[in-house]
Amino acid sequence: MNSENSTAILYITNEGLGLAKQLQELYPGARVVKFDSEIISKLWRECGSLIFIMAAGIVVRTVSPLIGDKKTDPAIVVLDEKGMYAISLLSGHLGGANGIAGQIADFLGGTAVITTASDVNNLPSIDLWARENRLIIENRHMVAPITTSYLDERELRVYSETETNLPEEFLKVSDPRLADVLITNKEKIKNLSSSHTREAKEPLYLRPKNLVIGIGCNSGTSAEEIEGAVVTVLDRNNLSFLSVCSIATVDKKAGEPGLAAFAKKHGFEISLFTCEELNAVDGVIKSEAALKATGAKAVAEPAALLLAGADGLLVPKEKEGNVTVAIAVHQSSSGSGYPVANGSYRGKIYVVGIGPGSLEYITPRAKNAITNSDVIVGYDTYLALIQELAKDKEVISTGMTQETMRCETAVELAGSGKTVSVISGGDPGIYAMAGLVFEILRSNDMEAADFDVEVIPGITALSACAAKLGAPLMHDFVCISLSDRLTQWGLIEKRLEAAAMADFVIVLYNPKSKGRTEHISKARDIILEHREPETPVGIVKAAMRESESAVTTNLGDMLDHDIDMQTTVIVGNSQTFIWNSLMVTPRGYEIRGSRA
Repeated sequence: MNSENSTAILYITNEGLGLAKQLQELYPGARVVKFDSEIISKLWRECGSLIFIMAAGIVVRTVSPLIGDKKTDPAIVVLDEKGMYAISLLSGHLGGANGIAGQIADFLGGTAVITTASDVNNLPSIDLWARENRLIIENRHMVAPITTSYLDERELRVYSETETNLPEEFLKVSDPRLADVLITNKEKIKNLSSSHTREAKEPLYLRPKNLVIGIGCNSGTSAEEIEGAVVTVLDRNNLSFLSVCSIATVDKKAGEPGLAAFAKKHGFEISLFTCEELNAVDGVIKSEAALKATGAKAVAEPAALLLAGADGLLVPKEKEGNVTVAIAVHQSSSGSGYPVANGSYRGKIYVVGIGPGSLEYITPRAKNAITNSDVIVGYDTYLALIQELAKDKEVISTGMTQETMRCETAVELAGSGKTVSVISGGDPGIYAMAGLVFEILRSNDMEAADFDVEVIPGITALSACAAKLGAPLMHDFVCISLSDRLTQWGLIEKRLEAAAMADFVIVLYNPKSKGRTEHISKARDIILEHREPETPVGIVKAAMRESESAVTTNLGDMLDHDIDMQTTVIVGNSQTFIWNSLMVTPRGYEIRGSRA
């Protein structure tokens, strides 16, 4: 099975090789491979995306025998050798080829060629929207006719039995007979006529992953018997197997081979509860057999209730041979993630660095994380920079100094099963939000397994500012924040003294605010004790944004320039020099003069 995170870039000519190496900057883990039709089938199985730098005809003839299903086929993108056009050829939506073509076009300054109808008409893709909302498409053959009607009418009628955020182009209806799309865990909705759909003969069924199965079984019960019992109970109660998200049982069944094999086959999480936890649940049917075998008065019913966080069962226990099955609906309103033993869905937190903020300087990984999140949390100034990426998302915006509130909100939302992006300017691990998220998780006694947390780096302020000044950070440097909101000023002074004495290039963050005007002056005075007044200084404000400004000056005159909280100040060391208004710190390479 191919990997979504694996990319291969194939070329034929030397010019194509040069472009392939350039694309490795965009996709650092990508393999660059000389084109050979014999290896394509191997790459097809191993890779989530294949980027071909050659004529589209060659690619079509090569891959056509391998095409199987858009759910599993890799994304195929074709580029010309000049990088002028990036063509999404195959698996545009589910495989991500449309997004890859767009990323490459942005990176190379070329044009993305997208032909999928929903994208051309600026409408949400049904199958991509379903995947992003963790809805399983059951009758996939109906995607095409339903999509055709949707594109013709510019409207999609959706009936949903779970709380679901719909794009504005999707119309929520209360009568399933009027719907093109049915979001339900019921196998079939009774008395549903297919004549209401536009051109389609039947509605499209999307399955929410919200059924929790409590299971009790005798020792040695096979995986086949367990699966048969679960399927039988679901069928008997008109419920879809595709809506099962997790299973629960007593901890004494942790090593049961049949149960483990059944869970592994379908990718289900097994949640285990102690006898004490199960016996504390009221209103369940007592089983003498279960009590004798496990010490729990019942297994299937209380396990399902505990995992689902529900007050009642959807299906009370039913016995099939050696297996007892009970079913509950998980109470998460979002229906995202999957349940774990504490009764909540496992969510995810992305801590995303957006760099300077301009979309062209945000990494593709950061864009993807934001796009795939349910909720975006951040400082209002930073959120304004990514409005295009955050549209159709729940956005929680707070002002400056409310960092803790933002991170606590993100943790709470992830605890309810949401996928949350916490937005940081620059890099989230430098004077930003990543550490605070982990501190909050630690203070709440949460384990690493309780949350998926991914820190996504961004272009730092010091990197952006250095690029605008020339090359001031070519040798050893230190970063010091002049804000004493979280660090005592006396400690900041000691750090300034040590850095200046050691001849480091010094990067000053948060140099001056309306309520803290004197710190930059004090910092300069401390540095002047160890540096000459002529020491080069770079002052950059709003790097890589529309209001950007950058000046080079010196330590003696630096306070004559405008400095505020959006400014980063870089003070050179004893070797730093100004050349053509650029600030350069030598690395120490030996420079050889040209021979006559």
